Amino acid sequence: MRRLPLRRLVTLATLATVGAATLGTTAACGDDGAGASGPVTLRLGYFPNITHAPAVVGVEKGIFKEKLGGDVTLETKTFNAGPAAIEAVFSGALDATYIGPNPTVNAFSKSKGEAVRVVSGAASGGVALVVKPAITTVEQLRGKKIATPQLGNTQDVALRYWLKENGLATTKEGGGDVKVVPQENAQTVETFGSGAIDGAWVPEPFVSRLVNAGGKVLVDERDLWPDKKFVITNLLVSTKFRKAHPDVVKKLVEGQVAANEFVNTRPDEAQQAVSAHIGKITGKPLDLKLIQQAWPTLEFTNDPISSSLKTGLDHAVAVGLTQPVDLTGLYDLTFLNEVLKAQGKPEVTKP
Repeated sequence: MRRLPLRRLVTLATLATVGAATLGTTAACGDDGAGASGPVTLRLGYFPNITHAPAVVGVEKGIFKEKLGGDVTLETKTFNAGPAAIEAVFSGALDATYIGPNPTVNAFSKSKGEAVRVVSGAASGGVALVVKPAITTVEQLRGKKIATPQLGNTQDVALRYWLKENGLATTKEGGGDVKVVPQENAQTVETFGSGAIDGAWVPEPFVSRLVNAGGKVLVDERDLWPDKKFVITNLLVSTKFRKAHPDVVKKLVEGQVAANEFVNTRPDEAQQAVSAHIGKITGKPLDLKLIQQAWPTLEFTNDPISSSLKTGLDHAVAVGLTQPVDLTGLYDLTFLNEVLKAQGKPEVTKP
């Protein structure tokens, strides 16, 4: 082999050293891009309904866009069911989403505690059991058909546990003392009106729709919880995105806090924003009177009310719909408490 001049060897060695240092720096940033600077895209999911009002208002009024700033591009996607939103997070199609407690637990369990973190609350309440007017006691539900949005979802668990506590058995297959019928909420309004079901345990605005269709509230779920508080919607982020872009996650949380501030201090404008935004998505604005009817049953709070999520999990285990899950590490309220503290607001107690 031909020998290279000494000066050439020194030059190659220097280049190799620089290259190794560059690779080392890249590795230190991590495969997920942690520490990267420059423009970032945040893909946010939410549901076009009242229980996701902070998200709906935050998007419609430009609150998220303002808080995220010019270096962050916000892309939004709407969902009708929690499992679909979680699958989008798992596949990398979503970086964050507003979601209910049961899908949150499932996502955390399925990923063995790795894939997701709850960074803020969003809403509490807004759920009830609506039945035919002739039904006045729980015992009168024996032999009746009661709908829920989905087998094993948050409302389904709440109904089955409440029935169990009152001595009435249910089965996954729709048998037992009370026949639980999982079906789409929009379908429930139709089946209730036709008499195919005797009631439903559902979230707003379907509670109000069923009441307007001739039903009555037998159980307001708020009455079953301490201080009438239980989580219905949280803000969840993927662990990968949180590690790669903690500054963006903090800005998103700032947007969530600002959206809740708007919802709570300017309810009339917020209700109009919800109606208009749902109209843009579905082609038909949600009836403003229906929103106003449902609004008082909801509390929009930044507290994720972690105790109710844990209790809901215990209820799901009790009725045989899931296995016990260790929820240690599910919550990261660091960003939320930093934002609240900076604004002089009380911090949320860490679970």
